[in-house]
Amino acid sequence: MPSDQNLDALTRRLKDFAEARQWSRFHTPRNLAMALGGEVGELLAELQWLSEDEAVELVRAGPHRERVVDEVADVATYLLRFCDVLDIDLVQAVARRIEQNEQRLPVQHVTGRAVRTRELQDGSALADRGPLPTS
Repeated sequence: MPSDQNLDALTRRLKDFAEARQWSRFHTPRNLAMALGGEVGELLAELQWLSEDEAVELVRAGPHRERVVDEVADVATYLLRFCDVLDIDLVQAVARRIEQNEQRLPVQHVTGRAVRTRELQDGSALADRGPLPTS
């Protein structure tokens, strides 16, 4: 199967798949969001209890990689169906969000730091914290 399919083609293929099986009535935003959450949980389960190094090693090759790839595909499938049902342009939505985050998270204030939502809301993430630690 070619990997150069674009999102529009995949979205259409998923819609055709659902319609051919008369599943469109089940593909409500609520049901799709719940299915998406379930698939994200299955992806997380593949990495649960592993150290960072173990997770990277197991996902790089072998049968564990195939399970992770399958779960990633399931997550993407439900996300694409969700966007299609609600007429959300995924590429446009992601591009818009990146632009928002570029404004909210200025490079000079957040580089090399994990920033919590709470810190964004109260402004403490944007406060000068001194030089970055060296490793």
